[in-house]
Amino acid sequence: MSEETRMLLNHTIRRVLFAALFAGAVIPSGVSAQEWPTRPVRIVVPNGPGGGTDIVARILADYLSKSLNGTFIVENKPGAGATLGAEAVARAPADGYAALMMSNAHAVSGAGRPNLKYDPVKDFRMVSLVGTVPLVLVTAPDFPPKTVNELIAAAKAEPGKLNFASVGAGTSQHFAGELFRVQAGIDIKHVPYRTTPAVITGMLTNDVQMTFELVPAVQGQIAGGKLRALAVTSPERFPSMPDVPTIAESGLPYNVTSWYGLAFAAGTPDAIVQKMNKAMLAALSDPHIVEQIQKTGITPKGSTPDELEKHVTSEIAKWKKLIADAGITKLE
Repeated sequence: MSEETRMLLNHTIRRVLFAALFAGAVIPSGVSAQEWPTRPVRIVVPNGPGGGTDIVARILADYLSKSLNGTFIVENKPGAGATLGAEAVARAPADGYAALMMSNAHAVSGAGRPNLKYDPVKDFRMVSLVGTVPLVLVTAPDFPPKTVNELIAAAKAEPGKLNFASVGAGTSQHFAGELFRVQAGIDIKHVPYRTTPAVITGMLTNDVQMTFELVPAVQGQIAGGKLRALAVTSPERFPSMPDVPTIAESGLPYNVTSWYGLAFAAGTPDAIVQKMNKAMLAALSDPHIVEQIQKTGITPKGSTPDELEKHVTSEIAKWKKLIADAGITKLE
């Protein structure tokens, strides 16, 4: 055997041994993925407690804790237009122990915040859609305008006097208000708060006069007479509030529908993603969970990870176009 042949053989043997060692090294990772979760999983809600994202996250956390024989806890991390929580998950270890409960705000931020410290698609491993829901335009019960057209007339009569609130600049609620402002041709000012309860308090004290909020977050207050619903933001009336008209019925070409979805950090093992996706789809077809979610005003809707990724990507493109078309230049 020549020296050249011997060197080639040794090189080949080393490559085979390395491949075998590498294959052995990944086996524990696969076993770990199958056994996941072995410690608490955080579902990060990038909003304060009491909002729609928080409500649906808690419903699912309870189900997942039982179905996956683990502990799923909801961690509220509000701030910066729902981007602080998203950034925390994007930067978390890709081990399946930190998940993000996204809403439409995730796409709005991706469209309108050029200085994000994360990529809203590439830095996440999508799991599944959870559901869809419209927003609702609400006011305090004693606010004089009782319809969208009366509200527009009042705003035009006294430009700059009326304020609308949101749970943070750059959120779906903020975007919905800005789109309404532009389409109606009125001068109303945006006042950001950190949580939905704070927004409601602001309306009841007349610091702000209106807000666009996700149906689940205010449906109870509307039913109890603490808030008045003027209109929903979807193109059709919402089944749980059939007497509330749509904004489009006032003559505006208005349509804003939010959604919820779950994601891990990019790089999370496929086995964990698929296990979570399977559990999520089971939850969203469980009659008890479906009933709980529907009672909040959300329409349950699951998906594959790829379908959610395509949905988020298309939503970001849609909001970018709408921001440009509506002339909204600042979402920070």
